Amino acid sequence: MPKSKRARIVHTSQVQKKPGKERTTALFEAVQEATDNYAHAFVFGVENMRNTYLKDVRQQFSDSRIFYGKTKVMAKALGVDNQSEHAPGLAKLTRYLKGNVGLLYTNREPQEVLDFFQEFVEIDFARAGVTASRTFIVPEGVVHSRGGEEKAEDDVPLPHSLEVTVRKWGMPTRLDKGKVTLDQPYTVCEEGRELNSNQTALLKLFGVALAEFKVEVKAYWSAATKEVTEVDGSADTMAEG
Repeated sequence: MPKSKRARIVHTSQVQKKPGKERTTALFEAVQEATDNYAHAFVFGVENMRNTYLKDVRQQFSDSRIFYGKTKVMAKALGVDNQSEHAPGLAKLTRYLKGNVGLLYTNREPQEVLDFFQEFVEIDFARAGVTASRTFIVPEGVVHSRGGEEKAEDDVPLPHSLEVTVRKWGMPTRLDKGKVTLDQPYTVCEEGRELNSNQTALLKLFGVALAEFKVEVKAYWSAATKEVTEVDGSADTMAEG
């Protein structure tokens, strides 16, 4: 008679660790190792996150280390108080690890890092949920491919095959002698209001990019001084914490 599967003994050596726990442990150890090996640790925030542009930042700082995501793990690696901090003064940096933020470890001078990020801005198409940075209105008459962003003589009419598509996205268009037409101006988005998926689709169709990918340095810690310096909106305004 076969043995019951319930009675089977599973040795602990056969039990595999959870990949997620391994990644968490690896991140914790990597952050602490970077703290030991670099002169400065920066906390930076990201607006309109794009992996492509973050890769560009990584390439620009190929001599440094960048960690993004899992802020609780990074905070624990730094230390949340004087007793648990990995290096003197480092715990003061953890209060900035909230939201869409990351850590940059580097041996470059702080002013060089601050100047770089102050100038680093990439323009991209907005995603749903983003607040419109300006109002965009498509004028009445024949709809052109840039939606009125260019002069009519420098633009081309929107292909008639797209009329059904733009109408599905909310534009009250019609075909007039084979041309996509509006009987009155149509407001695609308004400045200060959140964008939905139909609006972002129209903006992309007309080539209107409203999202800015920016990196804002919030504060940094220096191993030499064991102090945290808060960055207040610009590379020129700083205060030691």
